[in-house]
Amino acid sequence: MTKRLISILMFFVALSGMAFANGQSEGTGSEDKVVTIKVNTISVPNDAHTNALYKFEEVLEELTEGKVQVEVFHSASLFSSEEEFASLLQGNLDMAYVSANTLADYIPSFSMLTSGYIFKDYDHMRKVYDGEIGDKILSSVQDELGIVPIDVFYLGARQINLRDIGRVVKTPADLKGVKLRMPNSAAWLFLGKAMGASATPLSFSELYLALKTGTVDGQDNPLPTVKNAKFYEVTKSISLTNHVIDTVWPTISEKKWKELTPYHDEVISAIEEAKQLCDSQNIEAEKSLVEFFRSEGLTVVEADKEAFSSHVQGVYLNDKKMTSTWDLDLYEQIQNIGK
Repeated sequence: MTKRLISILMFFVALSGMAFANGQSEGTGSEDKVVTIKVNTISVPNDAHTNALYKFEEVLEELTEGKVQVEVFHSASLFSSEEEFASLLQGNLDMAYVSANTLADYIPSFSMLTSGYIFKDYDHMRKVYDGEIGDKILSSVQDELGIVPIDVFYLGARQINLRDIGRVVKTPADLKGVKLRMPNSAAWLFLGKAMGASATPLSFSELYLALKTGTVDGQDNPLPTVKNAKFYEVTKSISLTNHVIDTVWPTISEKKWKELTPYHDEVISAIEEAKQLCDSQNIEAEKSLVEFFRSEGLTVVEADKEAFSSHVQGVYLNDKKMTSTWDLDLYEQIQNIGK
């Protein structure tokens, strides 16, 4: 267990002890109370991070002998992608996935974590988030926003997926004028522009139709998402850019986390099993999906990753407004991990 999780547990154990001392817990029968966690996700069925939530549900209900129940609402069926994060902050939603990109709108320094090519690959990302740097990053979310990220799940490396634009994309110059759908946050839109495209904000739930009708020229997502959301049905090419080693962070509202005080160990254990499932499914899927997309008639292009990396990192580091909130020493530490 990391230092961050130990500190989280110690904090809430202390709160529980204070409540007991004030006579608020003794004799209430709270040990018989069933706690329900409602989880919203914009991910679709068969996405690894959707499957991970069902694993979380299964393991947590077993570990708590049914005293904690989990209800999973996939495909944004409880809250839309635009409503989800605000609902989590307000305590109207118990649990959701958050990302550094969304958090950057509230914690400006997090824009550093959203920058293209900050992580080289899966192993590099894991060394950062599973170490002391990751502990500090996740703890700061709780300190500043009052929500509790428990861990970091791997979604896959994001790639460029396009309709027929009359050319293949190998370098940033090839994206000039391309309407590339990005989630509607400043961090995501900056990334799209840094890649060389015309970044276009659009909800994930509207993306399939937008690709089909040509409202946008393309989108970027990990290969498993391209398959599970069926974007390959309405696109013609994929450029393997690996520009973001994408993650989501299973996060609980502080209100719900306090309610779960007797079960923190079980929640953390269940999240760990869910993470192993999510990561392994996405890693295995990435190995096989290139051939799948080719079999569906898509052109798969090996992009010039060095050209993209150099260009994208240069755009970020040369934008003084963007980097004004960054801890550049920490940026260098992250870049040097594993060297």
